[in-house]
Amino acid sequence: MNGRSAGLPLGEEYIMEDGTIVHVDYDLYNAETGDLIETTREEVAKEHEKHQEGRTYSPLVCAVGAGTLIAGFEDALSEAKANKDTTVEISAEDAYGEKDPTQIETISIDKLLKHVRDPQSLYLGAPVNISGRQGYLAYLSAGRARIDYNHPMAGMKLKYDFKIVKVIEDREEKIAALLESNTGHTDFVVEMDGDDVSITIPQTMLFDTNAALMKFRLVTTLRDSVEVNKVTFMEVHEPRGFGASDEEE
Repeated sequence: MNGRSAGLPLGEEYIMEDGTIVHVDYDLYNAETGDLIETTREEVAKEHEKHQEGRTYSPLVCAVGAGTLIAGFEDALSEAKANKDTTVEISAEDAYGEKDPTQIETISIDKLLKHVRDPQSLYLGAPVNISGRQGYLAYLSAGRARIDYNHPMAGMKLKYDFKIVKVIEDREEKIAALLESNTGHTDFVVEMDGDDVSITIPQTMLFDTNAALMKFRLVTTLRDSVEVNKVTFMEVHEPRGFGASDEEE
């Protein structure tokens, strides 16, 4: 992929129109307790003793106004300026909604254990699947368990500290960013022919069991965000031993 880097100079203002592709660094907190929930910045994770070994910390890549984020954060991004530290508090209503008491169920321990492979893995807040419904363990006593099917952050007021660290303007770079952020894979090769795009899939994605579904969703994402026409996915299957030197025989 050939294309210029599209990071904006410090201090330059940019109107975040719907569809603008941005890289966002953020720290998400419980606004009432101050507890860190999620971050894209490794130093913040370490500071709050939430660091995850093996995780690659990197900015979130998203399209402004695409509706993939909670409403309050979407609104904040659309009004933000590039390279400027911004803080916004978001009510539960504009985040994950208020907690719905009808989505909380009390069941027997016997029923809970029938749906758990490893009882030793149970803890308050642990994700559980009861008869096809995904929830989390909210309370546990001698004979009863309370399962909450609300989103874990339902009813919670949130605070985001964030900065738009890059605005992508080059079309091919936009496509590559969307491919990586929506699949978790890198090293896509993107080639444009007018409004048609050809995408060579990286070797790692060929072995992903969700690859077919990913490609279906990517076509919709690319057409909505970058306004491409025909989308062609190419797979290159290298021969066995590809990349090995002649001496390694």
